[in-house]
Amino acid sequence: MTTKWPHWTQEVRSRVTQERWEHVERVALLAAQIAYAAGLDTRRAYAAGILHDLARDLGDTALLALAPPECDLDRRWPLAVHGRAARNLLENLGFADGQVLEAVEDHVTGPRPGQLLAACVYIADVSEPGRGVNAHIRELAFKDLNAALSLAIESKVQYLSGRGTEVHPRTLELYEHLQGCRRAVGDSQT
Repeated sequence: MTTKWPHWTQEVRSRVTQERWEHVERVALLAAQIAYAAGLDTRRAYAAGILHDLARDLGDTALLALAPPECDLDRRWPLAVHGRAARNLLENLGFADGQVLEAVEDHVTGPRPGQLLAACVYIADVSEPGRGVNAHIRELAFKDLNAALSLAIESKVQYLSGRGTEVHPRTLELYEHLQGCRRAVGDSQT
């Protein structure tokens, strides 16, 4: 993993509001705790938690310059690209840990299948105590990371769909993958 850790922490602190920094610290701590419970690399989980919102407070133009839209939703709601923008910004600044970069990129739309470190960060981001929601997902993550991820993604899709809000294609792809896995497990148990 990249050395010069105080440099990266300061880089984030200098780019986000105080309120966002407090959220970032809670996400980093929770991501490391979830990673520990799952037997994963806690240092990488903490690093990804610290770095995940590096680009969150940038304006729309800056976000889209760092991460060109992949779909219409990205154009209409540029905050959807802040994970990809953060990854690209980190790469431009010389950060090179691929697992951490992937977790940073995927924290908005959900991790790619099998990316457990990214799952820790995604779950920590949606369930950190300062949000005041999703405590059940947070608690489940300490027992069953995959079940917590499935519940978090399903909850997000149902919430957005229930409000008539478009779901990001990456999130839908993950949701469909997780639903397929659930059906496959169900079929194998019957």
